[in-house]
Amino acid sequence: MQQVYQQQLLHQQQQQQQLASMAAAASAAGNGQPSGTSASTENEANAVENVQDVQETTDQNILPPLSLSPVAAASMWTRKDVKDFKESIKKDSDSVIKVGSGETVTVRVPTHEDGTCLFWEFATDYYDLGFGVYFEWTVSPSNTVSVHVSDSSDDEELDEESEAANGKSDVERGAPKKDEGPPTDEIIPVYRRDCHEEVYCGSHLYPGRGVYLLKFDNSYSLWRSKTLYYRVYYTR
Repeated sequence: MQQVYQQQLLHQQQQQQQLASMAAAASAAGNGQPSGTSASTENEANAVENVQDVQETTDQNILPPLSLSPVAAASMWTRKDVKDFKESIKKDSDSVIKVGSGETVTVRVPTHEDGTCLFWEFATDYYDLGFGVYFEWTVSPSNTVSVHVSDSSDDEELDEESEAANGKSDVERGAPKKDEGPPTDEIIPVYRRDCHEEVYCGSHLYPGRGVYLLKFDNSYSLWRSKTLYYRVYYTR
């Protein structure tokens, strides 16, 4: 009888231990913590920690999204034959533009499927003019060159906001690039050029398919308009 009693007592103790273990596991689960009451639970916890470590390492090694194609630097040079150049350009009236005081003229030149490089040449009468080149990553429906004229007052509100954050835009130190519209890369910053004394020329290798923006900036002039003579073309 004593042996039977001892077996029953041992069985009851085992049951109590199991109940205590179950209660501890339930309490740990409610607190969002591992119970740690069995080898299998510990192995599972270690496996989860290892997976988390791998995920953290993988996240640190993830490369950023691919950027747009790299843009090469432009080439620029000048020529002294200003008079002859302007006489030749006068034969095409569309290539002579009056840039009014306070205005900026943007010549949009889409890349050509048969071309690999853009060339430009320009000069003015009597006075200097701001000039810069940008590349807009957008697909043009045609290869037609177009001219757009904007007045300095068109962007007055935007300029006031940018002045507070970045300082006033000054064509003397290069006009800032605005982050509106399609992605755009600055090829040549806008600076005043003495294009009334020399013919300013340049070229740039296509970085991809898009539209070149040739900026002729007279926004700094309050009274004087400028006569612009320009020519653009592509080569294979």
